[in-house]
Amino acid sequence: MWNDTQLTTLLEQVRVGETDPTEALRRLKESARAIPTKFLDEAAIDLDRVARCGYAEVIYAEGKSTETVVDIFKTLLENGQDALATRVNDEQAHALTEKFSDAIHHSQGRTVRLNQNKDPRPTKVAVIAAGTTDLPVAWEAVETLRWMRLPTDLIADVGVAGPQRLPSQLDRFQEADAIVVVAGMEGALPSVVGGYVSCPIVAVPTSVGYGANFEGLAALLSMMNSCASNVTVVNIDSGFKGGYVAGMIAGRMADLREQS
Repeated sequence: MWNDTQLTTLLEQVRVGETDPTEALRRLKESARAIPTKFLDEAAIDLDRVARCGYAEVIYAEGKSTETVVDIFKTLLENGQDALATRVNDEQAHALTEKFSDAIHHSQGRTVRLNQNKDPRPTKVAVIAAGTTDLPVAWEAVETLRWMRLPTDLIADVGVAGPQRLPSQLDRFQEADAIVVVAGMEGALPSVVGGYVSCPIVAVPTSVGYGANFEGLAALLSMMNSCASNVTVVNIDSGFKGGYVAGMIAGRMADLREQS
């Protein structure tokens, strides 16, 4: 798969007559057929995803054998890509950190990541958790953002039951390029945060709550009906997706700063 620089160079060669259009078309077709995929016993690793989407394939570890998770992790690293595994169990986490000494395991977020490129990007993302019970999902978002090399501030236990707590933390999130808000129960916090900031907010409902919460469905519907126009919503307990979407938004802002 061609990256932007290679494609621009080829098109310029066609424009000035250095490359015949038919030859350029042949090379593009050949490249399309050669999209790199690594086939393992139980997985096919998409090694072109960085070129297409900006970030490597992420390992959803739940339901996978420990051996498969380790093999995927190893394949990504061998191909120069940062590795992230989510929803890891204790056995998988132990195997990964034993095999890869630089890997970072976050037990509460149930993630293991290894960044080969550790340079932070010029942006900021805040992750706000309504209650301490929401922290496992919030930490999954934080570790996802750290894997994306985006500076991230976690603000915990500022839910609407104590409304004075959020404004006291305003200086920590008001200048963020994107914010992830994690909440269960009635899921009201994203709307409140949305009234304080001008950036996009990715709301993550959690399954925290008593029976009528319906394992996060009440929070999900509440967030989808938010009257704050800058709030969008991902799936229940999906800290990874919330972090990833916010990271893509903030990453674009980082691109603009790096180009200016």
